[in-house]
Amino acid sequence: MIRARRWERLAQWMFIVPAAAYLLLFFGYPIAKNLVMSFQQYTTTTFYTGSAPFAGLQNYSKVLSSDLFPKALLTTVLFTAGSVFGQFVLGLAFALFFQRRFPLGRVLRGLLLLPWLLPLVVSGTTWKWMLDPDTGVVNNALRGLHLSSSGIPWLTGTSQALASVILVNIWVGIPFNATILYGGLQDIPAHLHEAAKLDGAGPVASFRHVTWPLLRPVVGVVLVLGVVYTVKVLDVILVVTGGGPANATETIATQSYELSFQQFEFGRGAAMSNVLVVISLAFALVYLRANRRARNVWEAVA
Repeated sequence: MIRARRWERLAQWMFIVPAAAYLLLFFGYPIAKNLVMSFQQYTTTTFYTGSAPFAGLQNYSKVLSSDLFPKALLTTVLFTAGSVFGQFVLGLAFALFFQRRFPLGRVLRGLLLLPWLLPLVVSGTTWKWMLDPDTGVVNNALRGLHLSSSGIPWLTGTSQALASVILVNIWVGIPFNATILYGGLQDIPAHLHEAAKLDGAGPVASFRHVTWPLLRPVVGVVLVLGVVYTVKVLDVILVVTGGGPANATETIATQSYELSFQQFEFGRGAAMSNVLVVISLAFALVYLRANRRARNVWEAVA
């Protein structure tokens, strides 16, 4: 009996150890290395000399006190809030729409996944061509409909560029939100909606008192994942605007990329990326705590 338990524990460890080793090697080491680099003067010379002098908090002091950081922080907040809000609202609308059965419904659900399946570089390049101020199809359509004579500077105007990249990122993220929310809607028992209808509740009241409360756990997951993913979006912005014009679409993620791979200040780039990690973790912890309180209040009322 004792020998059987030992073999069982050994078998359990044989499954756990490879997974733990994989996580430590491919996730733990990069995070630890990035943290160490943020406290070093890690530049291109380090690759030749192997020396990266300890800089303490100097890298963090430089990136936080730079002139671009406040603007990049504000742009990150606006980009994240606009993207997550648009993705969630439109994703929920699509999820509710596809709950109804109609011809070609499954085909349309499959086509909805295309923006999510395409590489982001392809999506960004396509939208950059569509939003081109001179030859883009969007401005050509506006001119053809006599809604704009000169076209809108989607990518070259400082006030329009941020809205443009938010629009592109919303388009990319709608399928994820719609898929997760659609799955959550399928788990809501149909008899609850039937009971609400018998009590005289219309579509709005049924959504407010039945669908939304039962969908809240899924909504929490979607919003947290959406913020954590969106706050570090890099490729869409780099492809569509490159952080311009005049740093109008410069975020913390793009600034970290530029410090590391354009200015080759890897220590400062690592410090900037760690600031982004702290912001993401802070939001996730605050939201999860607020969601737990809201759930406790709902259970107490129920």
